[in-house]
Amino acid sequence: MNGPCLQILTFTTLYPNAVRPQHGIFVETRLRKLVASGEIAARVIAPCPWFPFASRHFGEYGVMAQIPYRETRFGIEIEHPRYPLLPKIGMSTAPLALFAAMLPRLRHQVAAGRDFALIDAHYFYPDGVAAVMLGRAIGRPIVVTARGSDLNLIAGYRMPRRWIAWAAAKAEGLIAVSSGLRDRLIDLGIPPERIRVLRNGVDLALFRPGDRAAARRALGFTRPTVLAVGNLVALKRHWLMVEAAALLPDIDLIIVGDGPERAAIEAVARARRIAERVHVLGRLPQDRLPQIYSAADVLLLASTHEGWPNVLLESMACGTPVIVTQLPSIADIVGAPEAGKIVATDTPECLAAAIREILAAPPNRAATRVYAEQFDWQSTTDGQIALFREVCGHQTSSSRRADLA
Repeated sequence: MNGPCLQILTFTTLYPNAVRPQHGIFVETRLRKLVASGEIAARVIAPCPWFPFASRHFGEYGVMAQIPYRETRFGIEIEHPRYPLLPKIGMSTAPLALFAAMLPRLRHQVAAGRDFALIDAHYFYPDGVAAVMLGRAIGRPIVVTARGSDLNLIAGYRMPRRWIAWAAAKAEGLIAVSSGLRDRLIDLGIPPERIRVLRNGVDLALFRPGDRAAARRALGFTRPTVLAVGNLVALKRHWLMVEAAALLPDIDLIIVGDGPERAAIEAVARARRIAERVHVLGRLPQDRLPQIYSAADVLLLASTHEGWPNVLLESMACGTPVIVTQLPSIADIVGAPEAGKIVATDTPECLAAAIREILAAPPNRAATRVYAEQFDWQSTTDGQIALFREVCGHQTSSSRRADLA
């Protein structure tokens, strides 16, 4: 241990809970690795919008209303306080709503002795913006991590872009999970030297090759199998995968995930008369995924935007190569033949051709696993600890100078 244990507050709306255990699991995984170092102690505030009816009949808001106000996961204390958010029209005011709802809570906790050295915020909008407001109000430094669509999509809107640029300029520390997101921050006017690129890692103990033949028997896979894992949302372009599958009569497409695009994906499969070969399994717990990755022949990702897609690392850690459309920084992940292929032209024909090539000459699965082993969590954990201590040390020095002035 390089110093006394540093107490932090992780602040994000992207965090798993008892109702949505996969929601923001990449944030939880990074925090668990950080706490396991013994140098950081953490608790989490993961707000969710207030809604009066806790029922799935009311859609996503009804589901969120079922989230417990407090819970503990893997020894980490988590609070889920509510904040007001008007559906469809609350985007521009969400940072202010978060700030106003959370400030009295934080002030009360600090006064009661539940203090912390810094705020560790994830996702720039609205979370990071609200965190910067909170940090300035209570005198604590803030480190914000850019995750993906916060900069790739939300920053494309005029008002959120202004908020994000302001928060990035005021935060004491900035982390991007890929060099592509670093470039987005630079485009907002942030000096490059202020940004640390600390990629996500993969849990190599959980995601590891299993008995492939046994996994295929258990899952009923009898033909070459293309796998997709992720939320069923427009930017993932599952329809493009279905169109590619229609050109490959001998393969099955297995989709793990759920979301608003599910009906449209299934409609495309019916229209192409391949519904019997396209199977949407819905959301599955993390501990089920290694078996599916191991059983598949290739993982397919056709997104328009991504930050650092962990599904690629998870698949490769299980020995299964990947095919991905061209994305910023994607060569940082898929950087060798044993990892898989990057498709430069995102058409069904090009995806189908890449799938045929992988199936005809698959990389050695053991080599794919070895490639994935370079993406462990240790370097990211070390980078976070160094940044947090640097930020807190600078804050302490600044406070001392202010006291002497």
